[in-house]
Amino acid sequence: MSDVTVLLNAIEQGKARSEDLLPMVYDELRRLAAGHMQRERPGQTLQATALVHEAFLRLVGNDDATWENRRHFFGAAALAMQRILVEQARRKQRRKHGGDVQQVHLSDMDIVAENLSAADDLLAIDEALQEFTDQDPDKAELVRLRYFAGLTEPEAAAALNISRATASRWWTYAKAWLFARVNGSAE
Repeated sequence: MSDVTVLLNAIEQGKARSEDLLPMVYDELRRLAAGHMQRERPGQTLQATALVHEAFLRLVGNDDATWENRRHFFGAAALAMQRILVEQARRKQRRKHGGDVQQVHLSDMDIVAENLSAADDLLAIDEALQEFTDQDPDKAELVRLRYFAGLTEPEAAAALNISRATASRWWTYAKAWLFARVNGSAE
């Protein structure tokens, strides 16, 4: 059992505080957030450090949250980062915040439609991912780990406890499914 899993169990039993978790996971969360932020265009107002802090606050701020293990915690962190980025995209889309004046290039995902603004891209991906989660939650979790948490294919495979070949097949399928949904060609 990893040190993170032991600490998560201690927190759940009331023998440790959620704040004790931050030093153990901070570097990995920071690396994941930095990987995601590198794909963003220069001028992005959200920094990787702020993304990590906001995600961590959401995770430990929920008194009802419990995590079974390291994988479950980092999956929850990936979901929190996704929600933060979607909220920021929605905020930027509002007229009061400049609408879609500033565009963010999401070229690494290869599922965005060419005629959408960056905020529209992220919102369309989020909507499609919600639908994909209902249909295939395991593959959707792989997308969150790869895209929103910035894990590599081998890292995501290890986190999901699947083979790298399975992760590769799932990733290929998920990208094709999401591309079709975002571009309106899937029914």
